[in-house]
Amino acid sequence: MKTSKASTSFLQQLILLSVGGINLIVLLIIFSVWRTGDRVINFASNIFKPQPVELKIDDSTIIVERLQDLQELTTTVQTMEKIVPTSAERTVGDIPIATTRLLYIAKGEVRAGVDLKELTVQDIYIDNKSIEINLPSAKILDSKIDVNDSRVYDYDRGLFNLGPDVAPQLQTIAQRETLQEIVETACQENILENANLRAKESISQLLINLGYSQVKVNTAQSKSCK
Repeated sequence: MKTSKASTSFLQQLILLSVGGINLIVLLIIFSVWRTGDRVINFASNIFKPQPVELKIDDSTIIVERLQDLQELTTTVQTMEKIVPTSAERTVGDIPIATTRLLYIAKGEVRAGVDLKELTVQDIYIDNKSIEINLPSAKILDSKIDVNDSRVYDYDRGLFNLGPDVAPQLQTIAQRETLQEIVETACQENILENANLRAKESISQLLINLGYSQVKVNTAQSKSCK
């Protein structure tokens, strides 16, 4: 009987020790969870939390918008002065009896450059700090007569002023002819080639200022100068 009681006592102690050990382990687990609970919760919440959508804007689009803001880039302005004679006759039947002559000194201006509104994203290639851009071809953007610096140099209605009094009409003809002549002269003097060259220089410098270290600007040959 003593042996049986001793065994029972030993078994009880073993059980108590086991229960105590389990309780200790449970307490350690609870303590660990308590210490790391915030991180576990944050980790779990981050997994299931919807991530914000990252919106990216293509650099090519930004460059196009900036260049299009410049609209028409005038790179070459050519001014010239022309002396234009005009005349009108008074006739009887088919026979001229008097002639009116008007000598007009006209000062005109021709602007050439590239229309950057024609630029598209497909015309720009960007690789890190390198950029290549294909510019639209240069063209005549505007031509006009400076009426403030132009004048009638001579107006003669002939003998006894028998010629028709048509000064305004002759002046209009002179201005129209002057516009045509100054555009033709500008084309003969390669205004579009100069406009392409200066557009290339201007855009290259602009892109360098925007932070690109390697810049290549391609220009297109103009099909027509008029």
